[in-house]
Amino acid sequence: MDSTRAEFDWCPQPAAAALIGRLVDSFRTRQPRIAALAAAMRDQTGTRLVDWVDHFVLPSLPDGDGDWQRAGFAMTSSGDDTLLTHPGGLFPTVVLDDRRPPRLAIKVESVVDFLAACGEADANRIQGGPFAPLRTAVIDGNRDGQLWAIERHGSRAFEADKRLPERPSAVQRHYESFRLRQRDFPTAGEGFAHAVKLIDAAHRDLPVGQTSALFFAAERAFWQRRNSAARVQRARQDRLGLGWANHDHHTYRSSRTCFADLIAVLERLGFRCRERFYGGREAGWGAQVLEQEDSGIVIFADVDLTPEEVTGDFAHQGLDRRDRLGTVGLWCKLHGEAFLQAGMHHLECQFDFAAARRQLARAGVPTMKPFTDFPHLKQAFTVGERWPVDDARLAATQREAGLSGDDIERFRQQGCLGSHLEILERNDGYKGFNQTGISEIIRETDPREQAP
Repeated sequence: MDSTRAEFDWCPQPAAAALIGRLVDSFRTRQPRIAALAAAMRDQTGTRLVDWVDHFVLPSLPDGDGDWQRAGFAMTSSGDDTLLTHPGGLFPTVVLDDRRPPRLAIKVESVVDFLAACGEADANRIQGGPFAPLRTAVIDGNRDGQLWAIERHGSRAFEADKRLPERPSAVQRHYESFRLRQRDFPTAGEGFAHAVKLIDAAHRDLPVGQTSALFFAAERAFWQRRNSAARVQRARQDRLGLGWANHDHHTYRSSRTCFADLIAVLERLGFRCRERFYGGREAGWGAQVLEQEDSGIVIFADVDLTPEEVTGDFAHQGLDRRDRLGTVGLWCKLHGEAFLQAGMHHLECQFDFAAARRQLARAGVPTMKPFTDFPHLKQAFTVGERWPVDDARLAATQREAGLSGDDIERFRQQGCLGSHLEILERNDGYKGFNQTGISEIIRETDPREQAP
């Protein structure tokens, strides 16, 4: 991690996690519907209830203000509400409001899908119109505690705002333009310019956060079509009507010459740069982490780097072409830019690490050896999806990557590693990444290291 950016030096927050855990347990104890949902999440999707919680509403804090503030929570006001958030970790927001019943709200991609999966065929439960930035639904409960579902598209509110103008036709039109975005152009510059044109058109009709949410919903759909592990897990989560609302971050691989263009487009979507990573002299790669707070999207953007470049602002200053391709550059040469032809390298979602790996294995989806196994962070890729590579790309890659004739023939016959689903478990609200482990998995996913 870039040590000059102290604000991004993430640490586990066990005291805060304990307070949130007690809240989850109290709702699970009071509401049988919540307990049943938690069990279904664990047994059918390999996920944990706590990772799906978007926010709580409470009349007061059960452990007193002092405990929460000592644990690192900050108290702020938003309208008539008092909010507790934790700037140093990944935790649900706690809303203090004694006018509303206690609430545990889980995040879903679609409240309609969730209601249908729950057998609750009642559209009157939904607040917020179709394609609104925020939609909610009361699933069950009484004055002692309620279960809500919340569908966000770039809004950080907690109640649907009926005063907002509804733009269902504009939202649908721009989402479809992102889904059908042309990705293959004679030059990468033309591809980025086309994406910018679509994004700017959406910005004229929609808030930046909503545009960002729609854009990455389309990106997940494109990646999912090209990854069989993703389709298996998505089907498991769709049985409960959850969708990909447990996404942790989206990973893009970029060539050196396109990296500044990638960052510029992401910043146009409202992202800000967070921590930078460098894998070390031998690893030869680096990454910029970006976050869009309104849409809740985090990006991990990988690129080949030299030791000298990591001290500069490599996200913005531009990188020259190098004589030899590293792991990331080779992947882009074989498959295309992740932002363009190839699609994302992987989507990382939050799971119960052991349960998800065990259940996916039973479903025919094996995972690679974990590359992070700490108490606060566990990570593993599913075995990579192999994509075919056309002869023109193979020929263009052979000289630049130093590939042998045997390598080229193997790639022609067997394809090359393309994408993964990443299984992740975060504990104690840890918001960071494992630099050493990422370096190891970068090396292991280099096509030159593939076993026949």
